[in-house]
Amino acid sequence: MKKSLVLIVSIVLFALLAACGGGDGGEEPAAPAPMTSAPADLGSLGTVNGKVSLDGDAPAADTIQMAADPNCGRLHSSDVMTEFFVVGDDGGLANAFVYLKSGLAYTYPVPSEPALIDQTGCVYVPHVLGIQTGQTLEIRNSDETLHNIHAMPKNNKEFNIGQPIKGLTTKKVFDKPEVMVPFKCDVHKWMNSYAGVVDHPFFAVTGPDGSFSLEGVPAGDYVVEAWHERLGTKEMNVTVIAEGSAEANFAFAAE
Repeated sequence: MKKSLVLIVSIVLFALLAACGGGDGGEEPAAPAPMTSAPADLGSLGTVNGKVSLDGDAPAADTIQMAADPNCGRLHSSDVMTEFFVVGDDGGLANAFVYLKSGLAYTYPVPSEPALIDQTGCVYVPHVLGIQTGQTLEIRNSDETLHNIHAMPKNNKEFNIGQPIKGLTTKKVFDKPEVMVPFKCDVHKWMNSYAGVVDHPFFAVTGPDGSFSLEGVPAGDYVVEAWHERLGTKEMNVTVIAEGSAEANFAFAAE
């Protein structure tokens, strides 16, 4: 009977010690709170608006020489210019990729609609695009000439696909966030494009006037980043309030 009582007391003491961290005075670190699904309350959502500008004069665009492939040259009635710097009259910088770099506490569904990159007129359209992880990227050849699309990511899987027939499409998916994924055509050396891959829907590519808008952002504190293929990146901290609008303006110095 005494032995049984001693055994029971020992078990209880062991359980209490285990519950208190094994008697070593230490506590297991709390696990980070898991990200939850996006909020359904639209009243808690705000917007980030802004503009990306260039301070100074942009380098002059160059004429793309397409004579090496007559199938490309005859698609254009005038010169085709490079798109490294597309600047509006007031300095607005187009083709900048802007996105929420950090601060989100929610997960978001993958869009069912694919993103598209087209090869038309022997250039990639669009020059810069955004896409979510897991979203289908549809790659199309709209020209009557051979193209290939060579993606050169660092975090995702590289691919190099030939498309010899007009109307041919190929579908690919990026599994990991990556800003940015460059594309090139090994057949036509002047062709290049970029995709910003993020795991949420809060991204935009600036238009001809350099403006952008990220809508439906949950209230909170965020880091917004703007990327440009020749000028690098800039970051800014913003606070979004419910049903409010935060402003994020970026100015890059000309090369």
